[in-house]
Amino acid sequence: MTNCVIDIVSQSSLENIKCKMNNRKPFLIKNWDIGPCVTLWTPEYVSSCVGKTPVKCHVSLFKKLDFIKKNFQYKTLAFDELIKRIYNSYNDSYFLDPEEVYYLRSLGNDPRGKDVANFLSQCKELAKDFNVPPFFNKDDFFSSVFRASSQGLQLWTHYDVMDNILIQVQGKKRALLWSPDEVSNMYMIGDKSQVLDVDNPDVEKFPKFSSSCRYECYMNAGDILFIPALWFHNITALEPSLGVNIFWKNLPHELYDKHDSYGNKDLLPGFKSSLKSLKTLPDDYKNFYIQRMISELEKQITNKNT
Repeated sequence: MTNCVIDIVSQSSLENIKCKMNNRKPFLIKNWDIGPCVTLWTPEYVSSCVGKTPVKCHVSLFKKLDFIKKNFQYKTLAFDELIKRIYNSYNDSYFLDPEEVYYLRSLGNDPRGKDVANFLSQCKELAKDFNVPPFFNKDDFFSSVFRASSQGLQLWTHYDVMDNILIQVQGKKRALLWSPDEVSNMYMIGDKSQVLDVDNPDVEKFPKFSSSCRYECYMNAGDILFIPALWFHNITALEPSLGVNIFWKNLPHELYDKHDSYGNKDLLPGFKSSLKSLKTLPDDYKNFYIQRMISELEKQITNKNT
């Protein structure tokens, strides 16, 4: 497996950052002013701001979360209790085990997750401490997501169909990313990879994965990671972590599924998977979906012959 280096920009101008985003590669931004949240958002402070508001979270005995095999359960907790458990490695109150891990991805107002999350409007007491980086047009804004993770928790590898920035507010994270060109090596089911252990993959089950080239970086409080649409990413919280994820529509809005509340439903021309409809997409999207089609056909041929 080849490791590639993620570019790091520090104290860069807005113009330079927007220009760099056009290169369609991830990069890490340091020393951008995201507001007083970097110092204010202690566990005690965020708990006092949100209080006992119920939130739906992932709870697991396993630090490597697997969306495909569902090695976690969805549970509802008061926000302040969830934060307390995230910041403790051992809890007297628990669902499965005293050392279980937690992951929160904030939802919209519909508890079933059928509307778009907007942390900026749903949690104004915290949002007032947070400066939204002006890297995109306001009319293209899609969602703002508050994230909280236990130490050691690794989120499954997946891709999103929109450009987004992951903003680390508290704690440290490790981020791994793969280019959309690696799609044939990623063993996808939908938008998720079947390869759970990305550092020690099962080479018999996933032989192509070892030939992929991945990008790696480490995020500290205040860092911003630009994740272009279609780039596969795998995030590990090295410490109890708090952050904000902001998504925006980088393509004409009519190309996106109107029922997508997470930003991960394939674009309509890609979902239709016809060469005629793919012609409406930019080259990087078009190539990605063509490779997805080829991988799916190869999988079906293999299954038919076994």
